[in-house]
Amino acid sequence: MYKSVKNKILSRIYGYGRGRVFSANDFLLDFSRYEIDTTLKTLTDNGTIRRICRGIYDFPQFSSILKTYAAPNMNAVAQTIARKFNWKIYPEGNTALNYFGLSTQVPAKLIYISNGPSRIFKTEFGEIKFKHSALRESHFKYIESALVVQALRSLGQNLITDDVLQKLKTKYNSAMWQKIKLDTISVTGWIYVAICKIAGEE
Repeated sequence: MYKSVKNKILSRIYGYGRGRVFSANDFLLDFSRYEIDTTLKTLTDNGTIRRICRGIYDFPQFSSILKTYAAPNMNAVAQTIARKFNWKIYPEGNTALNYFGLSTQVPAKLIYISNGPSRIFKTEFGEIKFKHSALRESHFKYIESALVVQALRSLGQNLITDDVLQKLKTKYNSAMWQKIKLDTISVTGWIYVAICKIAGEE
């Protein structure tokens, strides 16, 4: 019986693909807590998956250049933690800038605004801090919209160059940019103008 459960969970993880971050809670609809915890511990012990922090794992990607497993996507880790606790979160400005490669500084701590409690999660790959606050971006349908708005707002209107817009544009496909444009129609004028330019409309 356990082998069957283990194989089902393993099959789902394989289906996620390399680099996917997930939590134990993602399996609760189909398996018992004991089955999940036992299986994830076994898969962690044998090196199939990696435990990032309590209850949070990834199916790590192997770096042929570094000859070791690559660090997890820390924004995905933050999103998975938020999903686990049913929080809404949005990145602070510097975290959003780093996500888009618009900041040369590599932050030791990623900071997110959250409607949950203020908490810090420490991992060997860095810290993630959630700060309780009212969410100005809570009306957005897509996290991508919040990331873009926070990055643009953090830079400020005077620093929005064609190079910045091009960097942002390459992060998502054209279909996603159209969704972001519709999702952000109520934001500050110059930010929305910049988003329209990225989406291909003046």
